[in-house]
Amino acid sequence: MTEIIFHVEEAPEGGFTARALGHSIFTEADTLEALRPAVLDAVRCHFDPGACPAILRLHIVRDEILAA
Repeated sequence: MTEIIFHVEEAPEGGFTARALGHSIFTEADTLEALRPAVLDAVRCHFDPGACPAILRLHIVRDEILAA
């Protein structure tokens, strides 16, 4: 395996959540800047040493509301 995709969303209570697609890996943080190292740490905890994927892709989903 060379890549894991994370679905990143703004949490309703604030901050961000990241959930791996196809793996049981989940983490959260207050900011996007703090989420990146949290994702790396969660992946390292999930896999044995040397078995981590080479690429972690963060797919960030954000809703914006515009008044018309």
